[in-house]
Amino acid sequence: MFTIQNYSKQNIKNDILSGALVAVALVPEAIAFSFIAGVSPVVGLYGAFIIGLITSLFGGKPGMISGATGSVAVVFIGLGLSVKKLYPELDTDALSMMVLHYILFTSIVAGVIQIAIGMMKMGKFIRLVPQPALFGFVNGLALVIAMAQLRFLAPEQIEQYGSWIEIVKASFTENYVMYIIIVITMAIMQFLPKLSKAVPAGLVAIVAITLVVYFGEIDTKTVGDLADLSNVSMPTFTMPPLELFSWQSLSIILPVAFIVALVGLIESLLTLSVLDEMGGKRGSGNQECIALGLGNTTSGFFGGMAGCAMIGQSVINFTSGGLGRLSSFTAAILLITLVVSFSEVIAEIPVAVLVGIMFMVSIGTFEFSSVKRLKHMPKSDAFVLIVVTIITVLEDLAVAVIAGIIISALVFAWRHAKIMAQTKEVNGKKIYELEGPLFFGSVTSFNEQFDVLNDPNEVIIDFKQARVMDASGVEAIDAITEKYRKNGKKLTLRHLSQDCKKALLTAGPFCTYEEDDPTYKVAKNV
Repeated sequence: MFTIQNYSKQNIKNDILSGALVAVALVPEAIAFSFIAGVSPVVGLYGAFIIGLITSLFGGKPGMISGATGSVAVVFIGLGLSVKKLYPELDTDALSMMVLHYILFTSIVAGVIQIAIGMMKMGKFIRLVPQPALFGFVNGLALVIAMAQLRFLAPEQIEQYGSWIEIVKASFTENYVMYIIIVITMAIMQFLPKLSKAVPAGLVAIVAITLVVYFGEIDTKTVGDLADLSNVSMPTFTMPPLELFSWQSLSIILPVAFIVALVGLIESLLTLSVLDEMGGKRGSGNQECIALGLGNTTSGFFGGMAGCAMIGQSVINFTSGGLGRLSSFTAAILLITLVVSFSEVIAEIPVAVLVGIMFMVSIGTFEFSSVKRLKHMPKSDAFVLIVVTIITVLEDLAVAVIAGIIISALVFAWRHAKIMAQTKEVNGKKIYELEGPLFFGSVTSFNEQFDVLNDPNEVIIDFKQARVMDASGVEAIDAITEKYRKNGKKLTLRHLSQDCKKALLTAGPFCTYEEDDPTYKVAKNV
């Protein structure tokens, strides 16, 4: 919650001004993501307000911005198609309302799943995402943010053009004013902070260019052209229809809710990690899981779609000086205030200004240093970075991150899939001194080290420089013990770790333990 006593006047000013900038930037994004999901813009705006408000108060990272996002909205596309197949008899209006009910109920269920994950303290598993995968996520998301702005620059009746070259030419011809405004906005964002940081550069760009466009009667797309915001009111509590609790409906809702929950958590926790890197102060992943789940559940009950952290707006907030909870709280409150009370003012903001701001966010988000590091990275890490970037752009965040983790895990296993042995003979006994990890990947290498038939009658395997990592390693020890027993030879296991001894006692019937010296215990076959 807020700790006002820790706020200086400078903190308060920066948080409020930065929150105001983010609030304005949230409006077109929420509207656009609503269109992606196939619902009214109001659904995205309500989601942005409610999720943003709750995560600002209870989230794991002060100043992080959450709301309706494209990664979650994309998941709802498939849900809408499933609902249309389930209710083919409904007319267009009734079908749209039914899709909305399914999306809201799915948001509620996804929120409950996220709360459960946070309560079980599973947010820490974000640490399993390797640094190359994190770079790939950030770079891919930066490209997605930039590409998402291109739809605002598309020419009218785009289907009549036969090639991308024709589309680009038509875009410049029809929307040249937008391109000019975008360049001016980006210039303000780039150079104003070098002169003064008293007011966020993005907020200056929005106010100044909106006034010029309005009073200069310049013809360009505005937020009002994207959606009708004239009848937006405060959100009200709504219960899901009882028919959604049927097995037929739940069979559609539960899988989608699980995907929404995972996508939301992955994007939120990775955004938290990115902000941790930028600010050096660590947030709480488990707290963020619970806060996001509470926000999505509440949003579903009040007519808003599910969402998660928004890396673009979070970076805007962070770089504009909004480091405390007051900034994200201001953004949420001002968002609903602007939409409900000042919709006519919001409607006059040129879309090109917001596009320019998001282009600068995309540039600021992209880890250009990772490109320079590519030639110095191990080839496997470079491969992970590139693959995660491509999958983030072409598929979605959850698939990209999971693919990155799997590839990194397989590469790690391959690198360490060898265990070596130095041998020596002392008093007629052959000693194998192992070095390396013994796990599922190195079992074959482990078995290749021993010459059971030609070894003397007494053999010692020394694990001082080795570590048994999993059940496969335990089974390998069990198997080699049995081989020596069948050949009538005595095998002693030396310097085993305590956890391995316990595992052998549980899994293997061939080993028992007795004191060998005061320093360690040994296991030998009987």
